[in-house]
Amino acid sequence: MYLAHFGLHELPFGLTPDTAFAFGTRAHQEALNTLLVAVSGGEGFIKITGEVGTGKTLLCRRFLATLPADVVSCYLPNPNHTPRSLLLALAEELGHTLSADGDEFVLLKKINDTLLHLAAEGRRVVVCLDEAQALKTESLETLRLLSNLETEKRKLLQVVLFGQPELDARLARAELRQLRQRISFHDRLGVLSREELRLYLDHRLRVAGWRGAELFSRGAVATLHRASGGTPRLVNIVAHKALLAVYGAGGALVERRHVREAARDTEDSSPAGWRRWRWMLR
Repeated sequence: MYLAHFGLHELPFGLTPDTAFAFGTRAHQEALNTLLVAVSGGEGFIKITGEVGTGKTLLCRRFLATLPADVVSCYLPNPNHTPRSLLLALAEELGHTLSADGDEFVLLKKINDTLLHLAAEGRRVVVCLDEAQALKTESLETLRLLSNLETEKRKLLQVVLFGQPELDARLARAELRQLRQRISFHDRLGVLSREELRLYLDHRLRVAGWRGAELFSRGAVATLHRASGGTPRLVNIVAHKALLAVYGAGGALVERRHVREAARDTEDSSPAGWRRWRWMLR
């Protein structure tokens, strides 16, 4: 691999959402601020949407890591929950291992009693659901019913939905209008601008151990932006392959040609913006 060649101690463009590599783009920082303001205000439902690869899971992990000590966080990454398995997963996150075939009334009472106990201690509970666009309608309705749990002063449970734009279409359905009306804060993650992309590349390389001048030429950055459409996941894939191309050629700088070669090897690096510019990259 190219680590020793570039003096790196780890891969700079991995696909695992690693908060050590988190880069505060304008869109991510605005979304994080929205989350923190909404949670501090005790809002019941918050929604964050974004296209595939825009960093929703990474944002979720940054958000969870930023929550104050008085907040109990529950992270549910599996969207394929039935209403019962959703309740069981939530109960487990709250510290209870219950039988899968147990009575649903007992399950709900256990959750409610735990939430009341935490509220009495002055603690809040925030539940984050990833890939929420894939949740079954019945499970979304279960979430709405859970949000009814409250004291005279505040909600016992706050729910953050992270999902692709399809989540908006799901919530637009008539049968989910009650849940839709309870979403008081929402944000939409966008893609990287070209200048943000340049800073993003440099940031990840520095975290990985790079100590030289900028490793990607200006032309390479421009080509990478067109090839990826500014989507962070595609940026990582193409940038990684471009570094492999430079290493294979024994070079020291990523040029346009390396990014072109990497993009040709990446099937999804062909959004509308890439197709419009493809004639320039031949």
